[in-house]
Amino acid sequence: MKYIFLLGAFLAIVFSAYTQPDSRAKQILDEVSQKTRSYKSVSADFVFSMENKEMEIFEQNEGSIKLRGQKYVVDLPDIGVKVFSDGKTIWNYMSDGNQVTISNMEDGGSELMDPSSVFTIYEKGFQSKYAGEKTTGNETVHQIELFPDSEAYEVSKILLSIGQADKMIKSALLYGTDGNIYGIEVKKMDTQTELPDSFFVFNAGDYGDVEVIDFR
Repeated sequence: MKYIFLLGAFLAIVFSAYTQPDSRAKQILDEVSQKTRSYKSVSADFVFSMENKEMEIFEQNEGSIKLRGQKYVVDLPDIGVKVFSDGKTIWNYMSDGNQVTISNMEDGGSELMDPSSVFTIYEKGFQSKYAGEKTTGNETVHQIELFPDSEAYEVSKILLSIGQADKMIKSALLYGTDGNIYGIEVKKMDTQTELPDSFFVFNAGDYGDVEVIDFR
């Protein structure tokens, strides 16, 4: 479950995150934030990874997220998990066992773990530092380091790579206090798709004889 929560943390940061005081980092992240806030919805395909060098562990999974305001759907087909939220309720569906757990949004823990905080998490909780430019293939990216103000986030550092030309987040690395390095690479993004309210609500009828566990 922590794996899913940390994915939420990444998705909250992967588009925009910062506080003060590095002026160049702040300028770049302001531009990212302004661009992201202009979208009515965001859909993204990504690759999410976890590495622990000491334990020689490396895992990688593909997934997608669709966001509209505080509503979101995260789909991780490789591990059989799909998370829905309509801004008030969270449905965590696991295909293994055909089971869904239901909880209230406010019981979900730190806002860093909430993908819908994509548009607000940058406003508090991190110090930013411009770390230079890097060329990947034919693209130049800005690299910005984020350092948390609180141990509650369970990370020591986050490294963002932002496209110099389009001001979009390309990838992020999260260095966990547990020794794990979590990564996300955005493969594709769509900001034009219309998403109705019903899309963000789990419909038990679509999942046959699903077991429902309600923690509300």
